[in-house]
Amino acid sequence: MTCITPTGQPDQTGQTTQAAAPAVQPASPAAPVTPARNARQTQIRVVVLGAGKIGRTIAVMLHDSGDYRVTLVDREPAHLEGLPEGIAVRVADPGQDQDCACLLGGADAVLNALPFHAAVAVATVAASLGVHYFDLTEDVAATHAVRRLAEGARSVLMPQCGLAPGFIGVVGNDLAQRFLRGGGELLDLKMRVGALPRYPSNALKYNLTWSTEGLINEYCNPCEAIVDGRRVEVPALEGLESFSLDGIEYEAFNTSGGLGTLPETLAGRARDVDYKSIRYPGHCAVMKLLLNDLRLRERRDWMREIFESAIPATRQDVVIVFANATGYAAGAKGGRGPLTQASFSVRIGGADTAAGHVNAIQLTTAAGICTALDLVAGGELPQAGFVPQEAMPLDTFLANRFGRHYTRHPLQGAMA
Repeated sequence: MTCITPTGQPDQTGQTTQAAAPAVQPASPAAPVTPARNARQTQIRVVVLGAGKIGRTIAVMLHDSGDYRVTLVDREPAHLEGLPEGIAVRVADPGQDQDCACLLGGADAVLNALPFHAAVAVATVAASLGVHYFDLTEDVAATHAVRRLAEGARSVLMPQCGLAPGFIGVVGNDLAQRFLRGGGELLDLKMRVGALPRYPSNALKYNLTWSTEGLINEYCNPCEAIVDGRRVEVPALEGLESFSLDGIEYEAFNTSGGLGTLPETLAGRARDVDYKSIRYPGHCAVMKLLLNDLRLRERRDWMREIFESAIPATRQDVVIVFANATGYAAGAKGGRGPLTQASFSVRIGGADTAAGHVNAIQLTTAAGICTALDLVAGGELPQAGFVPQEAMPLDTFLANRFGRHYTRHPLQGAMA
């Protein structure tokens, strides 16, 4: 493909692109790019890979801020239609190394909203070009690979920037530090997140609200945890528990990837740390039937096809974030305070915007990765190497213009 294509001119694939920008040098890690505060200053050049629902939301969110010059890339021309004027589009396959290198040339940052299996390839290209890299992957193996790429990198490599992993790690670390700060003791940290339909109507009590590949991946892969002070792997779909929140009954069970890098950060500093996905009661039993008894975990492509052809998507969703920590805060004169519990809980709905309705999962996921980018661009986070989610203080995250979406759209009253 041609790396730079003038507006309205076809590239070598025969597709037409819009408003492609001339190449500039990537941002220097030693000199962070500070977001412009008015149109007269230079905008930060960002490439968003993947124009699915979340990728489009990311692109619009950054564009609407006025501080980012956004190019959105997808291999399907239809996915790039109907965007606000000012967002450049490119039809290309970023999964191809040569195409990816062309797309990232001259960019300051890339936000990868592709499926998890594209993470390592895109991160490799970004690291080689000195382009800041952010993604949404829940895949543990991909995150470990990105971390290895970050050794000696000239730019930031920051995976797992969505909701879970992502925001929940920021929350979990904040709760943990309330006990560890000053020499206290953290006993247990439990993190629970769910992206659920508000009006479930099938046996799964579930609708598709995000990546089907990512959903199946987290239901099948081993889950990291800390148990009795040791880092371990536990099986997905186990550890079933029931609880109620604001009068609504839920269940939660182990799923892969939600903890991000917290097991490493808290190793040797906590007794028990775990992450579970929230669903309506009965969901886990049906998933065990499909994945274990019918052995669909061995045919993930087939399962994806079944889910996408039989389970409807929904615009009426709710994101639930709940975390609870127990421990002993540091007491006076170096002593230990009383046994204490600290919690965080929020339910978030979708929002109506000038570009149309944005689902809760789209809003929260896009807000997470946009906040991470904004804090790096503003010099509030390290400017090179691997940056974990817990590097973002919770108060800084929620005060950010994108992070504030987690407090702007709370749901009140009973839902379900």
